[in-house]
Order: sequence, then structure tokens, then C-alpha cells
Amino acid sequence: MKYDRPQKTAAKNTRRAFLLGTTLVLTNGVRGIACPDEHQTTTRFGMITDLHYADKSPSGSRHYRDTLAKLEKASDQIQKATPDFMVELGDLIDAADSVETELRYLKRINQEFSQLAKQRHYVLGNHCVDTLKKEEFLSEVQQKQSFYSFDSGNTHFIIIDSCFRSDGTPYSRKNFKWTDANVPSHELEWLRSDLANTTLPTIVLAHQRLDTKDNHGVRNAADVREVFENSGKVQAVFQGHSHKNDYKDLNGIHYCTMVAMVEGKGVKNNGFSLVQVKPDTSIVVEGFVKQNNYQWTGKAK
Repeated sequence: MKYDRPQKTAAKNTRRAFLLGTTLVLTNGVRGIACPDEHQTTTRFGMITDLHYADKSPSGSRHYRDTLAKLEKASDQIQKATPDFMVELGDLIDAADSVETELRYLKRINQEFSQLAKQRHYVLGNHCVDTLKKEEFLSEVQQKQSFYSFDSGNTHFIIIDSCFRSDGTPYSRKNFKWTDANVPSHELEWLRSDLANTTLPTIVLAHQRLDTKDNHGVRNAADVREVFENSGKVQAVFQGHSHKNDYKDLNGIHYCTMVAMVEGKGVKNNGFSLVQVKPDTSIVVEGFVKQNNYQWTGKAK
């Protein structure tokens, strides 16, 4: 089942946006980056967000147990594409009343998710650390850090951790309100340095939204966006958290909010994507079921 809807944009006069079928195509130039090597191969990765797996009854539109069947269905499509890596954009599990229960949820869903690709990247969501400490979650998924960067093909990728309170305290064991999401000063400093030290066009992977001021947004998102914009290297930000397809163009950067896998009963309400980053820095997002498609042209040579 495919469900695509045209997206509204806030395009500037220096950009052109038009609809091609059900796919949004945007022209974009990225400043201060190295020209791609025409002999480089396309980077392919899979992306899923807000699985909220839990062995418990549905609540509202969230069907926690159905996530297993949805992930199994997604794996058939993803494995055929042989992605270079997988990205999970946060809230892999739902909240639990005890550490033991939450670890059981995490072990079960990660058993399935880890089959999709050898290389995997987990973005921390607020539900991931509702009961667990960050180090407990990261240890179980075998990831050393909650924010970091890596290169793949001709693209630089940055993982953002916004699971910090306004006072800089990390989320842990129900010590936070989900509406109080922040990128702390030390992470902002690291982000500036990381972007300064790459010559590659960059994609940012986040959970809480960096393009909105509502409850789903990072409180100091404007500061984070300023770092992105000053670098001239960030092409796109992929994020989750608010569970619905959304898209914004803010000062030449694509902010793409992905649909949640947990929403709706059965595999007919699934949502996941395969992304291609081509040697010319263009980006193609192939969405499945409830996830929208996107295509963004890259930096002209």
C-alpha cells in the first residue's frame, strides 16, 4: 500500500520547488563543500523511526505489539536493497515501569532490527531512556556514543542527541518531561567543530524536531540551526518524534520528519524508507506504505 501526499514548502526566491507526480523535487546548492568524485558510488541506507515496541495492549492509535510484524514486513524490502547501513531515528521501544521490562522490550525488538544491516546507527529518543539510562540502552545495542559522526561515500553523517533537560542533565529513569528537549552546550561545541572539520556535504539524523517551536521541538533548535547554516554544509535533517510526515525548507536545508512505524493497526499502516545519496550529492527518499517520497537535487558542479 502506498500513500503519498504533496508537501507544503517555505521555499525562498532563490530556490525552485515543483511537484512531479507524488514526489517533491527541490533544487538546492550547498556552500563550502568539496565537489564529489564522479567515480564514487551511491550511498544507500534504510531508515525507520518511532517503533515504540512493547509487549502491551494498544493505546489510542499506537499498536505496540504490531511493530514486530511491521518490522518483519519492512525487512523483506530493506534486505533486497542491501543498504550500506540502517538508521533508527529514536523511540525504538516504548516506556516501561521497570528496568527489567524495558530491557526485555529492547532485546526483543533489536533482535529483529539488527538483522537488517551489519552497520546500524541508533538515535536516542525520549522513550528509549524513560526507564533506562543512556549507557544501558547504548550497551544493549552495542553503540559507544549517543552523538557522533561518520562518513559514508561522499557524505558526512551526524547523529544528534537531544535527550537533555534545559539544565544540561541527561534524560534517565523518568527524571524529565518529554517537552523539555535540548542540545546542551558541550554538544553544540562539538557540532561546530565537527562541521568545521569536514569538507563533505552533511546529513543530520535526529529524534526530536529541529524545525519547530511546539512540544515536539528541541527548545534551543534555533541555536542548532544556526550552527548548521553557518557551516554551509548541511543538506538535510531527518527526524522523527511527531509521528507524521512533514517537510520544511528552512534557509536552504531540508527538514524531513518521518512517519512513525507504531501508528495504526497492522502492516497496512506501516512506514519506513530507503535513501540514496548519489555521487552528485542528490538525495532520493523512497518511502513505503505511509512514508512519503522525496527527491532533492544536489550541488551543481
